[in-house]
Amino acid sequence: MTEIDTPPLQSVGDNDENRETRVLNWITLAALMFLGGIGAKAWYAEHYNHAWALWAFAALFALNIVVSWKTRNRTLQKSVILGLVALLFVYLAASGGESNTGPLWIYVFPPLLFYLTGLRTGLALLLGCLLVAMIVFQFPQLPGVTAEYSTDFKVRFFATISFEALFCYILESGRLKARNELMTLALAHEQAARTDELTGLANRRDMQSRLTQEFSRYQRSGHHFSIVLIDLDLFKQVNDDYGHDAGDEVLRRFSSLLTNVIRQTDVAARWGGEEFLVLLPDTSLLQALTLAERIRMEVAETRFDFNDTRLPVTLSAGVCTIAQADSVNDLLRQADLHLYSAKDNGRNQVAPRVKSRPSPDSSSSSTAT
Repeated sequence: MTEIDTPPLQSVGDNDENRETRVLNWITLAALMFLGGIGAKAWYAEHYNHAWALWAFAALFALNIVVSWKTRNRTLQKSVILGLVALLFVYLAASGGESNTGPLWIYVFPPLLFYLTGLRTGLALLLGCLLVAMIVFQFPQLPGVTAEYSTDFKVRFFATISFEALFCYILESGRLKARNELMTLALAHEQAARTDELTGLANRRDMQSRLTQEFSRYQRSGHHFSIVLIDLDLFKQVNDDYGHDAGDEVLRRFSSLLTNVIRQTDVAARWGGEEFLVLLPDTSLLQALTLAERIRMEVAETRFDFNDTRLPVTLSAGVCTIAQADSVNDLLRQADLHLYSAKDNGRNQVAPRVKSRPSPDSSSSSTAT
């Protein structure tokens, strides 16, 4: 019996969120360093009000990183950072900073906006900041505005910031397009890695992962589950007598039948070769036996043809519930033992036995043990 050993997989979305969190933290630390340093320079240049304003912004950035660390709220952290950067720019544009160079700090805003908020939201916020800058430049007599800018500075500022915004928009658009293409490719590869190519069912790897998750759910909340281990009887003989194409057709036809019989909440997988495993969440042993018997009867009553030749197809199944096992591997081992018991007793049956109506190709059944 193969041991369950499925490493946890981290999704692309989780990686993106972790990366964005790191970016937010580095931005905050960089803001603290620059604001603290430039504030100190302004203090020694005897621009005390400007120094206190910059240090106040630094304190707000520090407070934000502390709150976000305690709350683990990345959305709040991002919103506060963007809000503080926008307010800082408004202050620098209105006050002029030192030597009327304050507005130049807006050049760090476009790439930050597009990366953190997306193209549409980033563009809207950037246009809002530029509108504020235009109002400040054109109406220096407004309350709180202490700086005046030359016409040459205004023209050069808006020309260069427009070029940078367009350049950042194009780069971010290309990055997002490449990211989406990579995510689509990754999802396709993940789907292929977890799906059996011939039957379209889940493969062994995916079923192992699902069994582990269901067992964890059982340990947390006590929700029982059962499994049905199925083996197509004398399948090697089908391959030998009618060819591997016939065997493949039987596997595909059986997989389709199995999918139609089980519930939407159940999971069917090709366990290996002609073996199949069905995971039945929230299912008792008697319910699992009933479903397994229904699958057996459907197969016995279904005509499997290949090149106008009827193929002899029946199945044997072993059923077990987690209430009778200590672990997933123990559950699989017991189902495997029941399967071999069904085969040793003549095949085309379910073990433990369940009472059922007789079918044309089935022997009499007794009450479930």
